[in-house]
Amino acid sequence: MSIATHGRSGPLEAGVARLFALVSEALAGATDALLTGEAAQGTRVVTEDETFDQLSGQLCERIWDDFDHLVPANDEVRSFVGLLLVVPDLERSADLAEHIAQRAVAQLGPEISPVRRGIVERMSQVALQMWHETAASYARGTAVGNVLDEADEELDILRDRLTQEVAGAAMPPSVAAQVTLVGRFYERSGDHAVNVARRIEVLPAQHQ
Repeated sequence: MSIATHGRSGPLEAGVARLFALVSEALAGATDALLTGEAAQGTRVVTEDETFDQLSGQLCERIWDDFDHLVPANDEVRSFVGLLLVVPDLERSADLAEHIAQRAVAQLGPEISPVRRGIVERMSQVALQMWHETAASYARGTAVGNVLDEADEELDILRDRLTQEVAGAAMPPSVAAQVTLVGRFYERSGDHAVNVARRIEVLPAQHQ
């Protein structure tokens, strides 16, 4: 049983260590590609993210399999563990909302042009719908399907549009940076909704 192994020397521990290494490699590779203008290297990092997702998914399945051997047929305990994985994403999403509110307190809103305001409003609508779908999925105990993937892709597109609008606008650099960050906050909120939805899928049906 590898979950309880010491010294982080078991197969699961080795798998997690590999993910740590891949994160560092991806960050270093992405930074190098950005600073040297090597688009091909940047593309490799983007492509390799799919490999990372596959490895992390396989590792999660292995962890759940080992967990079921430790606590066989105990859906209640499995639910508790699953919810421990959900709550941090909810906390981070609330933090993102706080970051947006902080920009409101700093009076960033009046600095945003009507076009960029429209993009921000649409990003908010998409992110809110994603969270409503995720909350409903949790309440029903059912998978949300690929609806969130399509919405998450729209958020990515909207973030890019906002970034392009900001880049082509005549505004103080500090304001431009903050508006760009707002777009990033909404996009990250969508990412967390997708993460939560995926974790809900592995919860026992009676979690609610």
